[in-house]
Amino acid sequence: MKLVIGRNAVVGVFAFAAAVFIFSPQAQSQQASLGEWPVVKPAAVGLEAGALASLDADIAAGKYGLVDSLLVIRDGKQALARSYPHDYENIYAELSRRDGPLNHDMNGPYNYFNTQFHPYYRHTSMHTMQSVSKTVTSITIGIAMGRKEFPVDLDAPILKYFDDYRVANLDERKQRITLRNLLTMTAGFEWNEDLPYNDPKNSCDVMEANYDWVQYVINQPMAAEPGKVFVYSSGVTQLLSHIFKKATGKNVDDYAAQYLFQPLGISYHWKQTPTGLPDTEGGLYISPASLAKVGYLFLKNGQWQGRQIVPEDWVKNSVKSAISVEDEGRHWDTVFNGGYNRGVTHPKNQPGQPAAWAAKSCV
Repeated sequence: MKLVIGRNAVVGVFAFAAAVFIFSPQAQSQQASLGEWPVVKPAAVGLEAGALASLDADIAAGKYGLVDSLLVIRDGKQALARSYPHDYENIYAELSRRDGPLNHDMNGPYNYFNTQFHPYYRHTSMHTMQSVSKTVTSITIGIAMGRKEFPVDLDAPILKYFDDYRVANLDERKQRITLRNLLTMTAGFEWNEDLPYNDPKNSCDVMEANYDWVQYVINQPMAAEPGKVFVYSSGVTQLLSHIFKKATGKNVDDYAAQYLFQPLGISYHWKQTPTGLPDTEGGLYISPASLAKVGYLFLKNGQWQGRQIVPEDWVKNSVKSAISVEDEGRHWDTVFNGGYNRGVTHPKNQPGQPAAWAAKSCV
């Protein structure tokens, strides 16, 4: 889904996520504080109040489903902030008691209808980010590489990090999978996440029904040569959680807490898989304002209040096209950045053209 308000604005829309936010390339000279975003009227940042009011009314009326909040940031200022309460206890009542897809953990966080965990974490302002977690995972890897604390060559084979696993369906193609392939979702595994997430054949759902997610993913047979075909896969991002721990001795969530969340003033919760690894494919919870900070960080080429948090070259590579995909007559560019793997862009990616970036989630 795409909405463009004003020239050169970029709009991200996340189903069930906590924010819809707008950034302008013209905001390079602006700074956001660690606290609240400065509040202004839409016209002060070149946005049409009527268009925003219409969008607000449509969301409140349920036109776009269960959207929980809307936050619009432009030029480092807040032009609109709305929340849309829903009676999830009632909405999810029957589903929360039904074992099956999206509910493999009746009383825990992997029951996606348990209102202690979905859509908010224990009724706080921290909202499930689902596959935006993939993007934050990639950002954290970039930070660790910039600090020389993640000594992994992007183009070196990754199987050496799985010596303690008995890897099934091992062939020469699997031996050639690299970290770059995982980050761009071009690993070549046989994987089907195009099915609805409540379909028991969805590969992500099958993974989450297993005790050891990493073992399930690395065991999948190969369907293509690594680096040649884009296939959306929550599984490959979960492999990054394992590799990060093996290479650094630290979990991704702990590292992100120290070098990403703390400098930006972000409170968070990050779910763990049954084996204790951070759920890097969809387990992060942060607030709408915090989500906007992550986006703003990239708009500023990895800087926050004059401090380089993410290496600038990592930011640039993260939004640079890695592979093109044709899907139902539309042109997609896969970019080097876990969760924002699919970007709907102008076919020639002309400067100044509007673009919508979407993260696909398991809900």
